[in-house]
Amino acid sequence: MTNENDRVLEPFDLVIFGGTGDLTMRKLLPAMYFRHREAQLPEQGRVICIARTDLTTEGFVERISDKVPGFIDEREFDQESWRSFCSRIEYVSLDINDQSRYGALADLLNADPDRVRVFYLSTAPSLFVRICEGVAAAGLITRQSRVALEKPLGRDAASAIDINDRLAEYFTEQQIYRIDHYLGKETVQNLMALRFGNSLFEPLWRRELISDVQITIAEDLGVEGRAGFYDQTGALRDMVQNHILQLLVILAMEPPVSIDSDAIRDEKIKVLRSLKPITGNDVDRNTVRGQYKSGVTDGERVPGYLESDDVPDDSHTETFVAIKAEIDSWRWKGVPFFLRTGKRLQEKRTEIVINFKTVPHSIFDMPGQPNRLMIRLQPEESIKLAIFAKGRGDDMRLQAVNLDLDFNKIFKKRQMIAYERLLLDMIRGNQTLFNHRDEVTAAWAWIDPIIAGWEKNESTPQQYPAGSWGPAASSALIARAGYSWFEEDN
Repeated sequence: MTNENDRVLEPFDLVIFGGTGDLTMRKLLPAMYFRHREAQLPEQGRVICIARTDLTTEGFVERISDKVPGFIDEREFDQESWRSFCSRIEYVSLDINDQSRYGALADLLNADPDRVRVFYLSTAPSLFVRICEGVAAAGLITRQSRVALEKPLGRDAASAIDINDRLAEYFTEQQIYRIDHYLGKETVQNLMALRFGNSLFEPLWRRELISDVQITIAEDLGVEGRAGFYDQTGALRDMVQNHILQLLVILAMEPPVSIDSDAIRDEKIKVLRSLKPITGNDVDRNTVRGQYKSGVTDGERVPGYLESDDVPDDSHTETFVAIKAEIDSWRWKGVPFFLRTGKRLQEKRTEIVINFKTVPHSIFDMPGQPNRLMIRLQPEESIKLAIFAKGRGDDMRLQAVNLDLDFNKIFKKRQMIAYERLLLDMIRGNQTLFNHRDEVTAAWAWIDPIIAGWEKNESTPQQYPAGSWGPAASSALIARAGYSWFEEDN
Protein backbone atom coordinates (compact mmCIF):
# COMPACT_ATOMS: atom_id res chain seq x y z
CA MET A 1 0.00 0.00 0.00
CA THR A 2 2.73 2.48 0.89
CA ASN A 3 5.85 2.10 -1.22
CA GLU A 4 8.41 1.79 1.56
CA ASN A 5 9.89 -1.67 1.12
CA ASP A 6 13.25 -0.38 -0.05
CA ARG A 7 13.57 2.30 2.61
CA VAL A 8 16.45 1.77 5.05
CA LEU A 9 15.20 1.20 8.58
CA GLU A 10 16.42 3.15 11.57
CA PRO A 11 18.37 1.28 14.26
CA PHE A 12 15.86 -0.54 16.45
CA ASP A 13 15.24 -2.85 19.39
CA LEU A 14 12.30 -5.23 18.92
CA VAL A 15 11.42 -6.42 22.44
CA ILE A 16 9.12 -9.47 22.36
CA PHE A 17 7.30 -10.28 25.61
CA GLY A 18 6.27 -13.93 25.34
CA GLY A 19 9.59 -14.70 23.68
CA THR A 20 9.37 -18.47 24.15
CA GLY A 21 5.75 -18.65 22.98
CA ASP A 22 4.21 -20.27 19.93
CA LEU A 23 3.63 -17.02 18.00
CA THR A 24 7.26 -16.01 18.44
CA MET A 25 8.54 -19.34 17.16
CA ARG A 26 6.09 -19.78 14.29
CA LYS A 27 5.71 -16.25 12.99
CA LEU A 28 7.76 -13.45 14.56
CA LEU A 29 11.25 -14.94 14.40
CA PRO A 30 10.74 -16.39 10.89
CA ALA A 31 9.48 -12.98 9.75
CA MET A 32 12.54 -11.17 11.08
CA TYR A 33 14.83 -13.88 9.68
CA PHE A 34 13.45 -13.28 6.18
CA ARG A 35 13.91 -9.52 6.46
CA HIS A 36 17.47 -10.10 7.70
CA ARG A 37 18.18 -12.47 4.82
CA GLU A 38 16.89 -9.86 2.37
CA ALA A 39 19.32 -7.33 3.89
CA GLN A 40 16.47 -5.03 4.91
CA LEU A 41 17.45 -4.73 8.56
CA PRO A 42 20.10 -2.24 9.69
CA GLU A 43 23.24 -3.56 11.31
CA GLN A 44 22.11 -1.89 14.55
CA GLY A 45 18.92 -3.88 14.89
CA ARG A 46 18.27 -6.30 17.76
CA VAL A 47 15.53 -8.79 18.61
CA ILE A 48 15.22 -9.07 22.39
CA CYS A 49 13.06 -11.93 23.62
CA ILE A 50 11.55 -11.82 27.12
CA ALA A 51 10.16 -14.78 29.08
CA ARG A 52 10.21 -16.26 32.57
CA THR A 53 12.21 -19.30 31.53
CA ASP A 54 15.68 -19.26 33.09
CA LEU A 55 17.93 -19.24 30.03
CA THR A 56 21.04 -17.47 28.82
CA THR A 57 21.08 -15.88 25.39
CA GLU A 58 23.23 -18.79 24.19
CA GLY A 59 20.72 -21.29 25.57
CA PHE A 60 17.82 -19.44 23.97
CA VAL A 61 19.56 -19.31 20.58
CA GLU A 62 20.15 -23.04 20.82
CA ARG A 63 16.46 -23.59 21.57
CA ILE A 64 15.17 -21.47 18.69
CA SER A 65 17.71 -23.05 16.33
CA ASP A 66 16.02 -26.36 17.06
CA LYS A 67 12.45 -25.07 16.67
CA VAL A 68 12.20 -22.12 14.29
CA PRO A 69 13.68 -23.70 11.13
CA GLY A 70 10.82 -26.20 11.24
CA PHE A 71 8.41 -23.34 10.54
CA ILE A 72 10.35 -22.11 7.51
CA ASP A 73 10.10 -23.70 4.08
CA GLU A 74 13.32 -25.66 3.69
CA ARG A 75 13.75 -24.12 0.24
CA GLU A 76 13.89 -20.71 1.90
CA PHE A 77 16.16 -21.63 4.80
CA ASP A 78 19.84 -20.84 4.63
CA GLN A 79 22.05 -21.95 7.52
CA GLU A 80 24.58 -19.18 7.08
CA SER A 81 21.86 -16.51 7.04
CA TRP A 82 20.29 -18.08 10.11
CA ARG A 83 23.58 -17.98 12.06
CA SER A 84 24.04 -14.36 11.06
CA PHE A 85 20.46 -13.55 12.10
CA CYS A 86 20.98 -15.19 15.50
CA SER A 87 23.75 -12.70 16.24
CA ARG A 88 20.95 -10.11 16.58
CA ILE A 89 19.17 -12.11 19.28
CA GLU A 90 19.28 -11.25 22.97
CA TYR A 91 17.36 -13.03 25.71
CA VAL A 92 16.27 -11.67 29.10
CA SER A 93 14.68 -13.83 31.79
CA LEU A 94 12.05 -11.65 33.46
CA ASP A 95 8.92 -12.07 35.59
CA ILE A 96 6.65 -9.42 34.10
CA ASN A 97 4.67 -9.20 37.35
CA ASP A 98 7.77 -8.17 39.32
CA GLN A 99 8.73 -4.58 38.49
CA SER A 100 12.05 -4.96 40.25
CA ARG A 101 13.11 -7.48 37.57
CA TYR A 102 12.95 -4.97 34.70
CA GLY A 103 16.42 -3.70 35.56
CA ALA A 104 18.17 -6.25 33.35
CA LEU A 105 16.08 -5.13 30.37
CA ALA A 106 16.80 -1.49 31.21
CA ASP A 107 20.54 -2.16 31.24
CA LEU A 108 20.30 -3.67 27.78
CA LEU A 109 18.10 -0.98 26.23
CA ASN A 110 19.67 2.07 27.82
CA ALA A 111 23.00 1.30 26.19
CA ASP A 112 21.38 2.67 23.00
CA PRO A 113 18.64 5.04 24.21
CA ASP A 114 18.01 6.72 20.83
CA ARG A 115 16.96 3.57 18.99
CA VAL A 116 13.39 2.84 17.93
CA ARG A 117 11.89 0.59 20.60
CA VAL A 118 9.02 -1.72 19.76
CA PHE A 119 7.52 -3.51 22.75
CA TYR A 120 5.67 -6.45 21.21
CA LEU A 121 3.17 -7.97 23.67
CA SER A 122 2.73 -11.54 22.49
CA THR A 123 0.96 -12.44 25.74
CA ALA A 124 -2.54 -12.79 27.14
CA PRO A 125 -4.44 -9.47 27.02
CA SER A 126 -4.74 -9.60 30.82
CA LEU A 127 -0.99 -8.89 30.99
CA PHE A 128 -0.91 -5.91 28.61
CA VAL A 129 -1.36 -3.24 31.26
CA ARG A 130 1.00 -4.94 33.69
CA ILE A 131 3.81 -4.99 31.13
CA CYS A 132 3.25 -1.32 30.27
CA GLU A 133 3.41 -0.47 33.96
CA GLY A 134 6.69 -2.34 34.22
CA VAL A 135 8.44 -0.70 31.27
CA ALA A 136 7.15 2.72 32.37
CA ALA A 137 8.39 2.26 35.93
CA ALA A 138 11.81 1.27 34.55
CA GLY A 139 11.92 4.48 32.49
CA LEU A 140 12.00 2.61 29.17
CA ILE A 141 9.31 4.53 27.27
CA THR A 142 10.83 7.16 25.01
CA ARG A 143 9.52 9.28 22.13
CA GLN A 144 10.82 6.55 19.83
CA SER A 145 8.94 3.79 21.65
CA ARG A 146 5.97 1.83 20.29
CA VAL A 147 3.82 -0.92 21.75
CA ALA A 148 2.24 -3.71 19.70
CA LEU A 149 -0.81 -5.61 20.98
CA GLU A 150 -1.97 -9.00 19.79
CA LYS A 151 -5.68 -9.77 19.57
CA PRO A 152 -8.12 -10.16 21.17
CA LEU A 153 -8.25 -6.75 22.83
CA GLY A 154 -10.75 -7.33 25.62
CA ARG A 155 -13.86 -9.49 25.78
CA ASP A 156 -16.36 -6.73 25.08
CA ALA A 157 -16.54 -2.99 24.49
CA ALA A 158 -16.21 -2.13 28.18
CA SER A 159 -13.05 -4.19 28.73
CA ALA A 160 -11.51 -2.97 25.45
CA ILE A 161 -12.15 0.65 26.46
CA ASP A 162 -10.61 -0.02 29.86
CA ILE A 163 -7.47 -1.54 28.34
CA ASN A 164 -7.14 1.33 25.87
CA ASP A 165 -7.61 3.90 28.63
CA ARG A 166 -4.95 2.24 30.77
CA LEU A 167 -2.50 2.02 27.87
CA ALA A 168 -3.10 5.71 27.13
CA GLU A 169 -1.53 6.49 30.52
CA TYR A 170 1.82 5.37 29.09
CA PHE A 171 1.64 5.62 25.28
CA THR A 172 0.04 8.08 22.87
CA GLU A 173 -2.38 6.75 20.25
CA GLN A 174 0.37 7.25 17.64
CA GLN A 175 2.59 4.85 19.61
CA ILE A 176 0.03 2.01 19.90
CA TYR A 177 -0.14 -0.69 17.20
CA ARG A 178 -3.15 -3.00 17.53
CA ILE A 179 -2.50 -6.03 15.36
CA ASP A 180 -4.85 -7.93 13.12
CA HIS A 181 -2.43 -10.04 11.11
CA TYR A 182 -4.98 -10.41 8.29
CA LEU A 183 -4.24 -6.80 7.37
CA GLY A 184 -0.64 -7.80 6.64
CA LYS A 185 -1.66 -10.37 4.03
CA GLU A 186 -0.82 -9.46 0.44
CA THR A 187 -4.31 -10.31 -0.81
CA VAL A 188 -6.03 -8.16 1.81
CA GLN A 189 -3.86 -5.24 0.76
CA ASN A 190 -4.73 -6.08 -2.83
CA LEU A 191 -8.39 -5.47 -1.96
CA MET A 192 -7.45 -1.82 -1.63
CA ALA A 193 -5.58 -1.91 -4.94
CA LEU A 194 -8.46 -3.73 -6.63
CA ARG A 195 -11.04 -1.24 -5.42
CA PHE A 196 -9.24 2.06 -5.63
CA GLY A 197 -6.58 1.44 -8.29
CA ASN A 198 -8.89 0.20 -11.06
CA SER A 199 -11.58 2.32 -12.67
CA LEU A 200 -13.19 -0.91 -13.89
CA PHE A 201 -14.65 -1.86 -10.49
CA GLU A 202 -15.63 1.38 -8.79
CA PRO A 203 -18.80 1.94 -10.91
CA LEU A 204 -19.90 -1.64 -10.07
CA TRP A 205 -19.24 -1.39 -6.32
CA ARG A 206 -22.74 -0.43 -5.15
CA ARG A 207 -26.18 -1.70 -4.24
CA GLU A 208 -27.61 -1.15 -7.72
CA LEU A 209 -25.37 -3.88 -9.17
CA ILE A 210 -24.34 -6.16 -6.27
CA SER A 211 -26.86 -8.66 -4.93
CA ASP A 212 -24.92 -10.01 -1.94
CA VAL A 213 -21.46 -10.37 -0.42
CA GLN A 214 -20.15 -13.51 1.31
CA ILE A 215 -17.10 -13.69 3.57
CA THR A 216 -15.91 -17.12 4.71
CA ILE A 217 -13.03 -18.02 7.00
CA ALA A 218 -13.10 -21.81 7.24
CA GLU A 219 -10.63 -23.93 9.17
CA ASP A 220 -10.30 -27.67 8.79
CA LEU A 221 -8.54 -28.10 12.14
CA GLY A 222 -10.10 -28.13 15.59
CA VAL A 223 -9.02 -26.20 18.66
CA GLU A 224 -5.90 -28.36 18.99
CA GLY A 225 -3.80 -27.12 21.94
CA ARG A 226 -5.79 -23.88 22.38
CA ALA A 227 -8.87 -25.40 23.99
CA GLY A 228 -8.38 -23.64 27.34
CA PHE A 229 -8.12 -20.24 25.68
CA TYR A 230 -10.74 -20.95 23.04
CA ASP A 231 -13.42 -22.05 25.48
CA GLN A 232 -13.23 -18.62 27.11
CA THR A 233 -13.39 -16.88 23.73
CA GLY A 234 -15.38 -18.63 21.00
CA ALA A 235 -15.58 -18.03 17.26
CA LEU A 236 -17.47 -14.72 17.47
CA ARG A 237 -14.80 -13.03 19.59
CA ASP A 238 -11.85 -14.90 18.09
CA MET A 239 -12.62 -14.40 14.39
CA VAL A 240 -15.65 -12.23 13.64
CA GLN A 241 -14.86 -9.23 15.86
CA ASN A 242 -11.50 -8.75 14.18
CA HIS A 243 -10.61 -10.72 11.03
CA ILE A 244 -14.02 -10.89 9.37
CA LEU A 245 -15.04 -7.33 10.24
CA GLN A 246 -11.71 -6.04 8.92
CA LEU A 247 -12.38 -7.75 5.58
CA LEU A 248 -15.90 -6.35 5.57
CA VAL A 249 -14.85 -2.74 6.17
CA ILE A 250 -12.18 -2.83 3.45
CA LEU A 251 -14.78 -4.14 1.01
CA ALA A 252 -17.43 -1.63 2.03
CA MET A 253 -15.49 1.55 2.85
CA GLU A 254 -15.73 4.71 0.78
CA PRO A 255 -12.64 5.83 -1.15
CA PRO A 256 -10.27 7.57 1.29
CA VAL A 257 -8.89 10.96 0.33
CA SER A 258 -5.36 9.51 0.36
CA ILE A 259 -3.33 6.44 1.30
CA ASP A 260 -2.51 8.13 4.62
CA SER A 261 -3.22 5.89 7.63
CA ASP A 262 -5.63 8.34 9.28
CA ALA A 263 -7.63 8.76 6.07
CA ILE A 264 -8.03 5.01 5.66
CA ARG A 265 -8.92 4.45 9.31
CA ASP A 266 -11.55 7.21 9.19
CA GLU A 267 -13.39 5.45 6.36
CA LYS A 268 -13.16 2.04 8.08
CA ILE A 269 -14.65 3.44 11.27
CA LYS A 270 -17.58 4.92 9.32
CA VAL A 271 -18.47 1.43 8.01
CA LEU A 272 -18.34 -0.14 11.48
CA ARG A 273 -20.61 2.56 12.82
CA SER A 274 -23.00 2.01 9.89
CA LEU A 275 -23.51 -1.69 10.64
CA LYS A 276 -27.15 -2.27 11.48
CA PRO A 277 -27.37 -3.50 15.11
CA ILE A 278 -28.52 -7.08 15.61
CA THR A 279 -30.66 -7.08 18.74
CA GLY A 280 -33.70 -8.74 20.29
CA ASN A 281 -35.45 -11.26 18.05
CA ASP A 282 -33.07 -10.40 15.21
CA VAL A 283 -30.31 -12.29 17.03
CA ASP A 284 -32.06 -15.62 16.48
CA ARG A 285 -33.21 -14.61 13.00
CA ASN A 286 -29.87 -13.33 11.66
CA THR A 287 -27.24 -15.37 13.49
CA VAL A 288 -26.36 -19.03 13.82
CA ARG A 289 -23.88 -20.54 16.22
CA GLY A 290 -22.64 -24.10 16.09
CA GLN A 291 -20.28 -26.50 17.80
CA TYR A 292 -18.55 -29.36 16.03
CA LYS A 293 -19.10 -32.92 17.09
CA SER A 294 -17.18 -36.02 16.16
CA GLY A 295 -16.95 -36.75 12.47
CA VAL A 296 -14.83 -38.29 9.76
CA THR A 297 -12.26 -36.25 7.84
CA ASP A 298 -9.80 -37.77 5.37
CA GLY A 299 -11.09 -41.20 6.30
CA GLU A 300 -10.31 -40.81 10.00
CA ARG A 301 -12.57 -40.11 12.96
CA VAL A 302 -11.80 -36.88 14.75
CA PRO A 303 -13.12 -36.04 18.23
CA GLY A 304 -15.79 -33.45 18.87
CA TYR A 305 -15.20 -30.16 20.63
CA LEU A 306 -16.58 -31.43 23.95
CA GLU A 307 -14.07 -34.29 23.82
CA SER A 308 -11.13 -31.85 23.81
CA ASP A 309 -8.96 -31.52 26.90
CA ASP A 310 -9.73 -28.43 29.04
CA VAL A 311 -13.29 -28.15 27.64
CA PRO A 312 -16.14 -28.66 30.16
CA ASP A 313 -18.72 -31.28 29.24
CA ASP A 314 -21.49 -28.67 29.30
CA SER A 315 -19.62 -25.97 27.35
CA HIS A 316 -21.79 -23.74 25.13
CA THR A 317 -18.83 -22.09 23.42
CA GLU A 318 -19.42 -21.74 19.70
CA THR A 319 -16.90 -23.06 17.18
CA PHE A 320 -18.99 -21.84 14.23
CA VAL A 321 -20.81 -18.57 13.53
CA ALA A 322 -22.89 -17.41 10.57
CA ILE A 323 -24.36 -13.90 10.44
CA LYS A 324 -26.48 -11.91 8.06
CA ALA A 325 -25.19 -8.35 8.37
CA GLU A 326 -26.47 -5.13 6.81
CA ILE A 327 -24.86 -1.73 6.33
CA ASP A 328 -27.11 1.30 6.60
CA SER A 329 -25.37 3.52 4.07
CA TRP A 330 -26.15 5.07 0.71
CA ARG A 331 -23.85 2.64 -1.12
CA TRP A 332 -24.90 -0.58 0.60
CA LYS A 333 -28.50 -0.21 1.79
CA GLY A 334 -30.34 -3.46 1.09
CA VAL A 335 -27.26 -5.55 0.22
CA PRO A 336 -26.84 -8.46 2.67
CA PHE A 337 -23.35 -9.37 3.86
CA PHE A 338 -23.21 -13.02 4.85
CA LEU A 339 -20.39 -13.85 7.26
CA ARG A 340 -19.31 -17.27 8.47
CA THR A 341 -16.39 -18.84 10.20
CA GLY A 342 -15.82 -22.15 11.89
CA LYS A 343 -13.48 -24.91 12.92
CA ARG A 344 -13.46 -28.50 11.67
CA LEU A 345 -15.12 -27.50 8.42
CA GLN A 346 -14.78 -29.31 5.12
CA GLU A 347 -11.63 -27.49 4.05
CA LYS A 348 -9.34 -24.62 4.95
CA ARG A 349 -10.50 -21.60 2.98
CA THR A 350 -10.59 -17.84 3.40
CA GLU A 351 -12.64 -16.34 0.62
CA ILE A 352 -14.69 -13.30 -0.34
CA VAL A 353 -17.44 -13.75 -2.92
CA ILE A 354 -19.23 -10.79 -4.45
CA ASN A 355 -22.31 -11.82 -6.42
CA PHE A 356 -23.60 -9.35 -8.99
CA LYS A 357 -27.20 -8.93 -10.00
CA THR A 358 -28.38 -10.60 -13.19
CA VAL A 359 -29.03 -8.60 -16.33
CA PRO A 360 -32.53 -7.09 -16.30
CA HIS A 361 -33.60 -8.93 -19.46
CA SER A 362 -31.63 -11.88 -20.80
CA ILE A 363 -31.89 -12.85 -24.46
CA PHE A 364 -29.75 -15.96 -23.88
CA ASP A 365 -30.16 -19.32 -22.24
CA MET A 366 -28.12 -18.36 -19.15
CA PRO A 367 -26.29 -20.59 -16.67
CA GLY A 368 -27.82 -20.72 -13.22
CA GLN A 369 -25.20 -18.55 -11.55
CA PRO A 370 -24.52 -14.80 -11.48
CA ASN A 371 -21.41 -12.94 -12.46
CA ARG A 372 -19.24 -13.08 -9.39
CA LEU A 373 -15.91 -11.85 -8.15
CA MET A 374 -14.07 -14.43 -6.03
CA ILE A 375 -11.16 -13.29 -3.91
CA ARG A 376 -9.28 -16.18 -2.30
CA LEU A 377 -6.90 -15.36 0.56
CA GLN A 378 -5.90 -18.88 1.51
CA PRO A 379 -4.70 -21.53 1.05
CA GLU A 380 -3.69 -20.13 -2.36
CA GLU A 381 -4.11 -16.46 -3.18
CA SER A 382 -6.09 -15.60 -6.28
CA ILE A 383 -8.73 -13.34 -7.76
CA LYS A 384 -11.28 -14.73 -10.23
CA LEU A 385 -14.02 -12.99 -12.14
CA ALA A 386 -16.76 -15.26 -13.43
CA ILE A 387 -18.25 -14.00 -16.67
CA PHE A 388 -20.33 -15.59 -19.42
CA ALA A 389 -19.13 -16.45 -22.90
CA LYS A 390 -20.55 -18.38 -25.83
CA GLY A 391 -19.41 -21.98 -25.87
CA ARG A 392 -18.15 -23.56 -29.06
CA GLY A 393 -20.86 -24.92 -31.31
CA ASP A 394 -23.68 -23.73 -33.54
CA ASP A 395 -25.98 -22.50 -30.77
CA MET A 396 -25.89 -19.37 -28.58
CA ARG A 397 -25.78 -21.14 -25.24
CA LEU A 398 -23.61 -19.28 -22.71
CA GLN A 399 -21.30 -20.85 -20.18
CA ALA A 400 -19.45 -19.47 -17.18
CA VAL A 401 -15.71 -18.89 -17.58
CA ASN A 402 -13.22 -17.41 -15.14
CA LEU A 403 -10.80 -14.58 -15.68
CA ASP A 404 -8.15 -15.85 -13.31
CA LEU A 405 -5.34 -14.00 -11.54
CA ASP A 406 -3.11 -16.47 -9.69
CA PHE A 407 -0.63 -14.50 -7.59
CA ASN A 408 1.84 -17.38 -7.45
CA LYS A 409 2.03 -17.46 -11.24
CA ILE A 410 2.04 -13.72 -11.85
CA PHE A 411 4.41 -12.63 -9.09
CA LYS A 412 7.60 -14.67 -8.96
CA LYS A 413 9.00 -13.20 -5.75
CA ARG A 414 8.49 -15.13 -2.54
CA GLN A 415 5.24 -14.18 -0.88
CA MET A 416 5.91 -12.32 2.34
CA ILE A 417 4.20 -13.64 5.44
CA ALA A 418 1.93 -11.08 7.08
CA TYR A 419 4.19 -10.43 10.05
CA GLU A 420 7.11 -9.38 7.86
CA ARG A 421 5.19 -6.36 6.68
CA LEU A 422 3.62 -5.61 10.06
CA LEU A 423 6.87 -5.76 12.02
CA LEU A 424 8.66 -3.49 9.59
CA ASP A 425 5.76 -1.03 9.59
CA MET A 426 5.99 -0.81 13.39
CA ILE A 427 9.68 0.02 13.15
CA ARG A 428 8.97 2.58 10.43
CA GLY A 429 6.13 4.13 12.41
CA ASN A 430 3.51 3.43 9.71
CA GLN A 431 0.09 2.74 11.28
CA THR A 432 -1.89 2.12 8.08
CA LEU A 433 -2.33 -1.62 8.67
CA PHE A 434 -3.17 -1.33 12.37
CA ASN A 435 -6.41 -0.64 14.22
CA HIS A 436 -7.28 2.66 15.85
CA ARG A 437 -8.90 2.39 19.28
CA ASP A 438 -12.16 3.74 17.80
CA GLU A 439 -12.20 0.81 15.33
CA VAL A 440 -11.91 -1.66 18.18
CA THR A 441 -14.67 0.05 20.17
CA ALA A 442 -17.01 0.24 17.17
CA ALA A 443 -16.46 -3.44 16.35
CA TRP A 444 -17.26 -4.50 19.92
CA ALA A 445 -20.32 -2.23 19.96
CA TRP A 446 -21.75 -4.32 17.10
CA ILE A 447 -20.67 -7.68 18.56
CA ASP A 448 -21.84 -7.14 22.16
CA PRO A 449 -25.62 -7.21 21.45
CA ILE A 450 -25.22 -10.54 19.64
CA ILE A 451 -23.49 -12.05 22.67
CA ALA A 452 -26.13 -10.54 24.96
CA GLY A 453 -28.90 -12.00 22.79
CA TRP A 454 -27.39 -15.48 22.93
CA GLU A 455 -27.06 -15.27 26.70
CA LYS A 456 -30.60 -13.94 27.17
CA ASN A 457 -32.13 -16.64 24.98
CA GLU A 458 -30.07 -19.33 26.73
CA SER A 459 -29.80 -21.15 23.42
CA THR A 460 -27.15 -23.79 22.89
CA PRO A 461 -24.92 -24.08 19.81
CA GLN A 462 -26.24 -26.38 17.11
CA GLN A 463 -24.14 -29.47 16.58
CA TYR A 464 -22.49 -30.12 13.22
CA PRO A 465 -20.28 -33.06 12.22
CA ALA A 466 -16.58 -32.41 11.77
CA GLY A 467 -15.76 -32.26 8.08
CA SER A 468 -19.04 -30.58 7.08
CA TRP A 469 -19.80 -26.95 6.20
CA GLY A 470 -21.43 -26.28 9.57
CA PRO A 471 -24.95 -26.67 10.96
CA ALA A 472 -27.92 -26.89 8.61
CA ALA A 473 -29.24 -23.67 10.14
CA SER A 474 -26.42 -21.81 8.38
CA SER A 475 -27.82 -22.83 4.99
CA ALA A 476 -31.32 -21.95 6.18
CA LEU A 477 -30.13 -18.50 7.28
CA ILE A 478 -28.91 -17.54 3.83
CA ALA A 479 -31.76 -19.37 2.05
CA ARG A 480 -34.37 -17.26 3.86
CA ALA A 481 -32.88 -14.24 2.13
CA GLY A 482 -33.00 -15.99 -1.24
CA TYR A 483 -29.31 -16.93 -1.56
CA SER A 484 -26.98 -19.88 -1.04
CA TRP A 485 -23.41 -20.22 0.14
CA PHE A 486 -20.76 -20.42 -2.54
CA GLU A 487 -19.02 -23.71 -1.80
CA GLU A 488 -18.09 -25.48 -5.01
CA ASP A 489 -14.45 -26.27 -5.63
CA ASN A 490 -12.95 -23.66 -7.89
